[in-house]
Amino acid sequence: MNSAVLRWIGCAGLAVSLLATTTACGNSDPFGDSPADTDPNHIVIGSANFPESETVADIYAKALAANGFQISTKLNIGSREAYVPAVQEGSISLIPDYTGNLLRYLDKSATATAPDEVNRDLQKALGSDLTIATPAPGEDKDAVVVTRETANTWQLTSIADLAPHSAEVKFGAPAEFRERPVGLPGLKRNYDLDIAPENFVPIGDGGGPATVQALASGQVTAADIFTTSPAIKKNDFVVLADPKNNFPAQNVVPLINAKKRTDKLIKVLDAVSARLTTDELVALNEAVSGETKTDPQAAADAWVAARGLDKPVG
Repeated sequence: MNSAVLRWIGCAGLAVSLLATTTACGNSDPFGDSPADTDPNHIVIGSANFPESETVADIYAKALAANGFQISTKLNIGSREAYVPAVQEGSISLIPDYTGNLLRYLDKSATATAPDEVNRDLQKALGSDLTIATPAPGEDKDAVVVTRETANTWQLTSIADLAPHSAEVKFGAPAEFRERPVGLPGLKRNYDLDIAPENFVPIGDGGGPATVQALASGQVTAADIFTTSPAIKKNDFVVLADPKNNFPAQNVVPLINAKKRTDKLIKVLDAVSARLTTDELVALNEAVSGETKTDPQAAADAWVAARGLDKPVG
C-alpha cells in the first residue's frame, strides 16, 4: 500500500511537491488565496495522497451531504506538513487522519501508545484551531505478521510467543524500523524479541507487495505490515497480538477546523466512525486497490448506502 511509507515516516517532507485535485472548487490553487469560509454548513473535505485516505474522505462527503451540508473536496493533498496547516487556517474544514501519527506530528515528545492514552494526549495537543470527532474503532497500524504455517508450527498468537525463536527469525521491514523506538528496539524492550542485525531484512515498500512476497516466499519469517492491508487476508497471514501496545494506536479520526465544529457535524461524523472498523477498512482497501480497482468515490458511495448513512442521521 502506497500509504505505508507515508504513515511510517510521519508524512514528512512532501509539502513542496504538493499535488491536489479539486472537486466543486474553481480555484487552481489547492488551498486558495481567499479567507477561510466561516459558514458552518459549508465543509471542505481533504484527503492525503493514498487510496484509503481518499476513500474515507469520500465517505465523509457522502454522509455529510445527505445531512444537508454543502460539500466540496480537495483530495490527494499530500503530507501532514501540507494539510494540517490548511485545516488550522480553515481552507480545509476536515480530513481523515490517524490518532497516533497525528499526535506525534503535533507533539514530537509524545510517548503514548495505548488507544485511550493516545486519544487523551491528542486532545491536549490539538490547540485552539483544531478539534476532532470520536475516533473510529478501525485502525491502520503497524503489526508483526507471520504466515499461518509459522504460527501453527510455533504456536504463535502474540509477539511475546515469537521471542523464544528470536535467533531463527528473519524480520522484514522498512530500514527505519531497525532504529525506531517502536521498531526493533521496542520489540526487544516490550517482548524480548531480539533480532540480530544480520537477520533484519530492510524492504523499502513499507509493508507493500515486496514485503508480502518476502513473507509468503519464506525470505523473511516475520514482517511489519499494516493492519488494513488486504494481503493479510488474501495470503491467510496471521497478525500477532500486541498487548503491550508497542505500536501506537492509529484509529481513523476526522481532524476538523475548530470554527467548523457543530453538534450536527459531530453527530454525522460519529455515526460514520462507529461503523468504520478495521475489517471495514480492509474491505474498502480491497475494493479500491484489489483486482476490481473500484473508484474510491464509488466504493464510498456503496459503503455509505449499504449502512443507511445516505439518509439524515436521526
